[in-house]
Amino acid sequence: MALTPQWLDELRTRVTLSGVIGRTTRIQKAGREWKACCPFHNEKTPSFTINDEKGFYHCFGCGAHGDVIRWMTDQRGLPFMDAVKELAVEAGMEVPAPDPRAAERAVQQQSLHDVMAAAQAFFVERLASDAGAEARAYLARRGFPAAIVREFGFGFAPDSRTALKAALPQFPVPMLIEAGLLISVEDRDPYDRFRNRLMLPITDARGRVIAFGGRILDAAKTDAPKYLNSPETPLFDKGRTLYNLQRAAPASRTSGRIVVVEGYMDVVALAAAGIGEAVAPLGTALTEEQIERLWRVHECPVLCFDGDAAGKRAAMRAATRALPLLRPGHSMRVVTLPEGLDPDDLIKRDGPSAMQAALAGGRSLVELVWEAEREALALVTPEDKAGLKARLLDHVSTIAHPDIRSLYRRDLLERFDAFAFAPRERKPWNPADRQPWTGKGGRTPPEQVLSPTNRAQMRRVGSSDTLLSAVIAGLILHPAALPSLAETLARVATDDERLGALVGLLISLSDRRDMLETAGIETILAERRLKPPAPSDYAGVRLGFLDPACPDPLADLTEALGLLVDRPALDEAIERATERLVMENTDEAFEEQQRLLKRKLAFEQRLLQMARSAAEQN
Repeated sequence: MALTPQWLDELRTRVTLSGVIGRTTRIQKAGREWKACCPFHNEKTPSFTINDEKGFYHCFGCGAHGDVIRWMTDQRGLPFMDAVKELAVEAGMEVPAPDPRAAERAVQQQSLHDVMAAAQAFFVERLASDAGAEARAYLARRGFPAAIVREFGFGFAPDSRTALKAALPQFPVPMLIEAGLLISVEDRDPYDRFRNRLMLPITDARGRVIAFGGRILDAAKTDAPKYLNSPETPLFDKGRTLYNLQRAAPASRTSGRIVVVEGYMDVVALAAAGIGEAVAPLGTALTEEQIERLWRVHECPVLCFDGDAAGKRAAMRAATRALPLLRPGHSMRVVTLPEGLDPDDLIKRDGPSAMQAALAGGRSLVELVWEAEREALALVTPEDKAGLKARLLDHVSTIAHPDIRSLYRRDLLERFDAFAFAPRERKPWNPADRQPWTGKGGRTPPEQVLSPTNRAQMRRVGSSDTLLSAVIAGLILHPAALPSLAETLARVATDDERLGALVGLLISLSDRRDMLETAGIETILAERRLKPPAPSDYAGVRLGFLDPACPDPLADLTEALGLLVDRPALDEAIERATERLVMENTDEAFEEQQRLLKRKLAFEQRLLQMARSAAEQN
């Protein structure tokens, strides 16, 4: 049968593990997991857990561990294919038809596993020999204890072009080439890929060797790569493989986390320091497949990168890969070590406790994206700042989940507004500096520019929370306007928690076309126990968009939202200009203050005009 890893993963996803186990074993709900007395050994206290999200069961008593297929073969006693067929019927999947070529590939892969096991035995034997003295000295300098050397299977590849080929005469040369152990070139005999290198086996989830990584020992050879991995083979797909996952997954259940570092030597250094839940990609940036595998182990992996420029770039590459895949409850935290240090350096300098402290911190993905883009380029001109906003929104657009996309948009825009429109420092006003009004040019003191009538009307119609209540009510009445206004709505600030929650909900719904109906929004509000604004919340505001029959609600809502967003900045500018006028009493200061006041009056007169127009229509 041509059962690809992708097909088997789909089968595991479609079948609920607790449902399958619960048919033959009594299970109990325990938080987000299930528990039971282990069916593999006699016990009175439950130590057997089932995690549907991660798709595995585990017994802390006897160590039994596996997925739904393993359960069917180990507990039910079914042959592998019979287990797959039974589960496929339950999942509504069709088992692929027999494929002779797939059968040949399966036999070939099994033979390649034998090749890799033999190569691993050879490398381990060479490390213990006289030829491996330099490699052993390197391990001693790194401070790796003998137990760690044995656990990770360190070996040594001699400085010879034919040593491995000669040591494995039972396997034909083409098979050694296909396993990635020999290099084949035209007009020359195949030769060993790994020479004079400290060797580390790379294993699959079942602990079988599928590839190797080699670290160079001759530092004088600057033309050779420091680290060399096996090429991709029928056994080894580097984009789907995470180094040390078979050890890290069980360890993560004890520590409550899984850590991703940049290289396999970092993994070993952490294990030597007592942190066994670390994995590493293999010469590539973190891939989508690797992220999904990490999420099956833990909902929020910790990405730990070196504190150099390359580490920061790697962190951002991981973030851009993760953003399109984000879903509720699944994300990542990013830890950046002090500049110039990798995990081993930090542990040697400050001890394992410093590494534990670093891993306990970290930034969220939204913080990483903000900081990386803010620091990417100089932000001097308005055009520079507009470019920053565009880059942030480009990242947001890649997020597939609508609620998460809306929340990221709002968070990043709030950060951008706080940065781009930050209040400027002003010199504290000293009353002693005040100059007397001269009446030059017939000037009127600024507090007399607004008429009492207009001020009373604006208190009734235009207070921020009153107007925001009216806008929210209008958006619920006319939800079709939400997609066009979501970005502006995200920039509205309010200290009222209820209004803030309503704004957040409307933003999250802006990408969900199925919810853009008044009845649907009101249902969601009721489910979340959020009360929409009542007419008493915006008494005196009679804007056109509060009428369900308004012919052009989008235009009126756009104007009202613009006022909510722009008026606070305008008020602050007027305050600064007025203080300057009081202190300086110059023509320039007077003209600036009057210009700003006229702009504010234009805003407010338009709002009053909209309200009067709505009242007249009613």
